[in-house]
Amino acid sequence: MRFLDQIDRGAIEEMLGRDEYFWLDLDAPSDADVAALDDLFHWHPLAMEDLRKKGQRPKLEDYDQYMFLVYYGAAPPEGGEPPAPDAPVGAAPARGERVDLEEVHAFVSGSYLVTVHDGECTALDEVRKRLDQQAPSSEQFVVYRVLDALTDSFFPLLEDLEDRLEHLDEEIFSHPSPDHLQPLTELRRDLVMLGRVATPQRDLLARHIDDILEIPGLQPDSKNYFRDVYDHAIRISDQIDSFRDLLIGSRDAYLSVTSNRLNEISKQLTLVATIFLPLSFIVGFFGQNFGWMVRNINSELDFWLIGGGSMAVSLVVLIIWLRRGAYD
Repeated sequence: MRFLDQIDRGAIEEMLGRDEYFWLDLDAPSDADVAALDDLFHWHPLAMEDLRKKGQRPKLEDYDQYMFLVYYGAAPPEGGEPPAPDAPVGAAPARGERVDLEEVHAFVSGSYLVTVHDGECTALDEVRKRLDQQAPSSEQFVVYRVLDALTDSFFPLLEDLEDRLEHLDEEIFSHPSPDHLQPLTELRRDLVMLGRVATPQRDLLARHIDDILEIPGLQPDSKNYFRDVYDHAIRISDQIDSFRDLLIGSRDAYLSVTSNRLNEISKQLTLVATIFLPLSFIVGFFGQNFGWMVRNINSELDFWLIGGGSMAVSLVVLIIWLRRGAYD
């Protein structure tokens, strides 16, 4: 199998003429390149329209002699270590601070495989290296390798998301802070983004594996391998669903912990206000300068006995009343 990373009209026409299977992988093709593809392969106008559009839902469209496939991989998370113990509250691990999906458009037939993507696609680069080291046993095996690499590229990303969730849980229970709301929101956004891709890809493989295997001219021998790709897609979808449930649990835990802390603070403030209520009343009462007070409080001893003593008695009575209320 021959591999091309740019459009070579002579070579492509020659291989099409003698029905030699090849893989053409294009990175961010220009409008002229897309027009050249149309001229060489004569694909359906709807397929060419889909080829030019990005951000599509995963899908597989059958055009009899070939199929148009929209499939996603995940860019590997950036290397790094979890944050240090003295890192700011709510700090995310150094790696995996954002989720990057790699959208791949592919034309699959019994004569060629054409893949188109914008920017470097790590999963396809790995496939090319493997095929260079070991020649594929069949044309179907090449298609399997591409789908398998794109599907498995999600696993490192999911491991990174799991680390982020565990770190966030530890932070929430050790010292909850409003700073945790941002990573919670970011994780929720990432999981929603992954779910919008992983679930349709799982359903696509469930419905269309046999259709891919029945493309005219595609050498059959890899049916069991395609089932393995489907199994991986199921695992990815299930993990995303479980992470979504864990994220909801983390959010509820944050709300519960902050609510309990607020209740404790309110209880302490209420206790302080209750203790000072009679004291404030007595101080205010003695500050009214009634004639009896002025005539009978003539010494320091009278002040402490009547003023301070009444405050101390009221404080003791209040503490006894509060303690009895707490044990009732």
